[in-house]
Amino acid sequence: MATHSEAKVTLKLLIDTKSQKVLFAEAEKDFVDFLFNLLHLPVGTVVRLLTEQSQQTMVGALGKLYESIQNLSETYFLPNQTKDSVLKPKAPLSATQVPLLSLDGGTSFAKRYYSCSYSSSHRYIADNAHAVCPHCNVQMNREYQYVAAANEVAAAGEGGFVKGMVTYMVMDDLVVTPISTISSITMLNKFNVKDVGALEERVVDFGMPEGLKLWKASLHTEKVLTSVFLGNKGD
Repeated sequence: MATHSEAKVTLKLLIDTKSQKVLFAEAEKDFVDFLFNLLHLPVGTVVRLLTEQSQQTMVGALGKLYESIQNLSETYFLPNQTKDSVLKPKAPLSATQVPLLSLDGGTSFAKRYYSCSYSSSHRYIADNAHAVCPHCNVQMNREYQYVAAANEVAAAGEGGFVKGMVTYMVMDDLVVTPISTISSITMLNKFNVKDVGALEERVVDFGMPEGLKLWKASLHTEKVLTSVFLGNKGD
């Protein structure tokens, strides 16, 4: 099985060769799940990934803030917090499984709950093993196993966010809709495409390098697919 860093999905792009613009992409579930997962990424993860990609500190105040936290001693953090909890945060997903393509490497939290060793005398519970019990004043590191409800287990069969067996239309600005013949024609009319001969279908692979480019481009332009696959800044 491919790891998250090796995983790739296939997209079919419709390109207007005259304007050198990606009109839209035909995509399956895995790519749409990836796009939706971008909204789950904590800011700390985004700054770290973009910094690692460019091999230099991210431009702007967030980059400076991130760098200052890297240089801050662990002694200034509360006992139940760590530097990595800020620099490398792991956010839980509402989806039942991490999508095939996940920029944070599929590091979402499993549901874990903790209590102290004397929990039989009280009902305190925490979701962090470093928490201190307010009743006993000891660390709450006794782990309890989470049991999913029946409907949650049933939903885990497919995983991700959207349904499979559906082809989706992803616009250059990342707007997502189910694709149909009518929607395709509507899009061509919207873009005022008169020379059908200037349209090119191109099948491309989309993996982690393209994922990072897409995430970075989405912060600066609405012509995201064009920027990633045609090398245009779209400004």
